[in-house]
Amino acid sequence: MAAAQPSKIKAVFFDFMGTCLDWHGSVVATLPPSIPREESSKFALEWRRQYFLSNSARLAQSLSPEDIDITLARTLEALLDQSPNIKAHVDSTLKPELVAAWHRQPTWLEVPAAIRRIRQDLGLETFVHGNGTVRLQLDLTRFAGLSFNMLFSSELLGVYKPSPEAYLKALDLVKLRPEEVVMVAAHAYDLRGAQRCGMKTVYIHRWTDDVDEDMDKVKAEFDVFLEDMEQLPSIIARM
Repeated sequence: MAAAQPSKIKAVFFDFMGTCLDWHGSVVATLPPSIPREESSKFALEWRRQYFLSNSARLAQSLSPEDIDITLARTLEALLDQSPNIKAHVDSTLKPELVAAWHRQPTWLEVPAAIRRIRQDLGLETFVHGNGTVRLQLDLTRFAGLSFNMLFSSELLGVYKPSPEAYLKALDLVKLRPEEVVMVAAHAYDLRGAQRCGMKTVYIHRWTDDVDEDMDKVKAEFDVFLEDMEQLPSIIARM
């Protein structure tokens, strides 16, 4: 019997915030300049961390995904209560602006060209596969000037990553097998979920994300580890 041929890659799923987009720069730019930049950066990183913890808690309790704006507003209030030095600079009018900052994130510099090459040169389908809402992803793709075949969110799929259901539902909707898809993310938890479903995995190291992960372990955990997306198209072409 002839050996089975390896499956051809047909599509790429991209995590969005952190992986493709610089959420940190947008949040820090919205915080008042009266706050020292180092403090603003630390505050933004912790806000992001609290957002992830909130999502994980809801997933553990089998709760449906919450509107990301509600999650961000709630975690912002809690974090401000724990950060009196920052809270003194943030009035009630600024709070909704800080949540809105998550809807206008610029890309990391190399991302537009990498996605364009994957779509045009490799002829692959590209999908956003992120936690969040449809409105958020529509706002972000328009602001960043990026184009995808489809935007999958936890709101649309009804479940947070890294639940296997989040990946399997999206795969079923686009009629692709796990081995035909590469998941690209700057979050180890995300790629672990995709890996368990049989998808190929590429980790993109971003200094803004996975601050609690051991990068030496992460480097050995997935199919590919990259410092940015510049070489991503050529890496995928060889998969």
